[in-house]
Amino acid sequence: MSRRRPARLQHIAGIGVDRMGAIADASGRDFLRLENLDTDIPPDSAAVERTRRAACEDAANSYLPFVGQTRLREAAARHVSRTSGVEYSGQRNCLISAGGLSGILNVLLATVETGDEVIVTDPTYAGLINRIRLAGGVPRFVPFVFTPGGEWRLDREALRRAIGPKVTAMLLMSPSMPSGGCLDGQDWALVAELCLAHDLVLILDAAMERLLFDDRTVLHPAGLPGMAERTVSVGSAAKELRMIGWRVGWIVAPEAFMPDLVAVSLANVVVPVGIGQDAVATALENSAEGLSPYVEELQARRDVLLEELAGLPFGRPAGGWSMLLRVSDFGIDGAQMSTRLLDEGVCATAMSGWGETHGEQYIRFVFANEPVSRLRGLGARVRAALRPR
Repeated sequence: MSRRRPARLQHIAGIGVDRMGAIADASGRDFLRLENLDTDIPPDSAAVERTRRAACEDAANSYLPFVGQTRLREAAARHVSRTSGVEYSGQRNCLISAGGLSGILNVLLATVETGDEVIVTDPTYAGLINRIRLAGGVPRFVPFVFTPGGEWRLDREALRRAIGPKVTAMLLMSPSMPSGGCLDGQDWALVAELCLAHDLVLILDAAMERLLFDDRTVLHPAGLPGMAERTVSVGSAAKELRMIGWRVGWIVAPEAFMPDLVAVSLANVVVPVGIGQDAVATALENSAEGLSPYVEELQARRDVLLEELAGLPFGRPAGGWSMLLRVSDFGIDGAQMSTRLLDEGVCATAMSGWGETHGEQYIRFVFANEPVSRLRGLGARVRAALRPR
């Protein structure tokens, strides 16, 4: 059969995580698993038990309500109200999605016209970039930059220069995946200034907003003057609540956005399975209690990587659960480094397609799925892989 590939797929990049995971799974070897987006830290036990009970409840075996279960919508709205300082209602401002990324796609489809430019940081998770393109948008990259061993910083002047007549939205994440870079108060002030001056929508990927290191506090841009009416927040049960397999997310938006968001949602995936929704509400309501030990463990793992890779050209994560090492300094790209690391017993993913400037020259280490004891010794393996061949 002869067929033409849809133009929207022309620039869709592979993620790479699934391929690396399959290699490690099929090998039978005890790889250090730094390639994936999972975590070995279990979810809230009450949420797991609620899931078990829901599997036996007829009411949970349903798509209804089509906008998500009431308790979860209210819990998500209260959560975003707490982080932003803006009062949201579950009934008027919240919609449940089948995972955070499904929510992001729905927001893009509801707000971005074909050909519109959407500002993202460079690097940005390839899954977000792909969804901009699927929605007909064009990613406009603004660099995160770092000095080796230092934190990632937003290039504010580059952000100013990126604003043009086709830019209609920003899609930002802090801490950002995969860099772990965080936007500070001055960064968000500039984002707000530009959104107000140019009538832009701000789509906030809030999947990791509370996974912050070194005593940072959450800065939610909807609370800035003039931003509540133009900020759409998308949350997820995956990263903060560690309920990756539940595939539950939420969209909290100004009321004016809701009709279009609901229309897109009903035409796309609708909602996640009913079995998982009340469990996520339970986890979200309990999350303040269990978050600190979890963040402390992630920071401890980050700190081990800082020690192990000291002297190498990495960007220091300020949050999240991954770190980037710039291997182009050694005359190789991320794909070559990924292959070499397999020989050293380390499974890690290359970064091709994860940005415009920051992409194939990096290797990414996800430290959410390996304990401190197993991360020790990584430096020797990395340096062995970097030696000239």
